[in-house]
Amino acid sequence: MIMAAIAAFLTVRAVSAISDDHGNFLTTFEWNTSSRPMVFGIAVLVYGTIVSSIIAMLIAVPVAVGIALFISHYAPRRLATPVAYVIDLLAAVPSIVYGLWGALFLVPHLTGLYKWLDDYLGWTKIFEYNDGTPRSLFTVGILLAIMIIPIVTSVSREVFRQVPQMHEEAALALGATRWEVIRMSVLPFGRSGIISASMLGLGRALGETMAVATVLSPNYLINASLLDPGGGTFAQNIASHFKEADGPARDALIASGLVLFVITLLVNGAARLIIARRKEYSGAAA
Repeated sequence: MIMAAIAAFLTVRAVSAISDDHGNFLTTFEWNTSSRPMVFGIAVLVYGTIVSSIIAMLIAVPVAVGIALFISHYAPRRLATPVAYVIDLLAAVPSIVYGLWGALFLVPHLTGLYKWLDDYLGWTKIFEYNDGTPRSLFTVGILLAIMIIPIVTSVSREVFRQVPQMHEEAALALGATRWEVIRMSVLPFGRSGIISASMLGLGRALGETMAVATVLSPNYLINASLLDPGGGTFAQNIASHFKEADGPARDALIASGLVLFVITLLVNGAARLIIARRKEYSGAAA
């Protein structure tokens, strides 16, 4: 009922705003709600939200799975326990703290990485660097990756711990190495759990607000290079404009929020469906 009430509220306000929009809500590369008539669209916001989240997933998932495997199958207990505690503690850090760290430390130290990417991958135009401030979607993706690593690691670690001990012992008895045991027994068993953990992390990345607003230099252009400053996301755009928005302008922000709501709902719903296929991954059988 709560979800239905939220959806109904967002839909009513969104319909009101879109009816007053003198641009195309889906394809307009502009957000000008202070003028009359209003002209706004979500094309840049959709692109920025999806691209930054994909970058975050490409970085975070391999790292998180590696950490989970290290904790569950490689590290001795005296080391695994504090490492797991530190990783879980990262999930408790407020978003604004990540944002401040990203703006004051991460952004100034990314110039070297950007130049390296330009030297070796600049020919692709995707990683072409033009000596601007590293406040781009790529920087946002790196910061989001750091923020979602604890979520993916925690769920993946619990999945790996539920692998039947007999499967691992049987592989070892046949002469398999530790990595072969992981490749043949652990990863196949935990595949669905890794996917669901990744999708839960993706849901966090899609809706992140303050950290993104702190490190991104927003504009309403889609740049060919991921290293060029600019871009925007749904959550960042709402946080940046909500305070000074009047009634119609606020409805426009709510319309963009409805799109984000639908995207996030689909992602988390898909994650729950994957977990439901194998109930033991959800911890229900623990």
